[in-house]
Amino acid sequence: MKNTGKKILIAFFSIVIIATANCYGQEKAIGTNQNSVADQLAIANLMNGWIHRDLGEWDALRELFHPDGIIELSWFEGKFSDFVNASMKMGESDSRSSHFIGSPIITFNGNKAIAETNVIATGENLKLGYGSAQYFRFYDMIEKRNGVWKIVKRQSVYDMGTFIFPSGVVEIDKTILDHYPHEYAPLAYMLEKSGYPVKRIFATKGSELEKSMKIEAKKWLERKDK
Repeated sequence: MKNTGKKILIAFFSIVIIATANCYGQEKAIGTNQNSVADQLAIANLMNGWIHRDLGEWDALRELFHPDGIIELSWFEGKFSDFVNASMKMGESDSRSSHFIGSPIITFNGNKAIAETNVIATGENLKLGYGSAQYFRFYDMIEKRNGVWKIVKRQSVYDMGTFIFPSGVVEIDKTILDHYPHEYAPLAYMLEKSGYPVKRIFATKGSELEKSMKIEAKKWLERKDK
């Protein structure tokens, strides 16, 4: 009986030790997941922060990028700080826009990340009487500096677009429209007529530009900075 009792006690304490170890392991795993979720939420908030542009909240918009951050999209290429200034001027014109931002797909590597995010942008020129709906993706290189995630470089890939005629169909000059890739031709047409010409060809879905852009971004992601 004594031997049996000892065996029972040994088995009991073994179960307690294993259970404690498992709980400790779960706590560690949960902590790791919480950190990962916090990073994902921080980057998702960066994406949603584009609403500050639609609302004309320029100081808040500036906070989305690091001071050396750059942006390349249809009507502007250069420092993000200059983009905000240009957007302020656009906001005083006959043009206006609104963006619907999806959930990003994020790839992490330490304090670096790449995020690809679906966007629907609707734009309109009140004076011209038409606008466009553009479906595209933000492709962002993001870095965590001093504990804060911000965008280093933003590029775009254009998927498809169409015209919007809020007050009836307006005649479109097809010769101008045909200058642009059809994936973003309506947007480029509206921008050109609004005084914001698209000065080069941008990446479209499945294009060589999209492929090369992603290759370069992944090299950046994998590179260890000194």
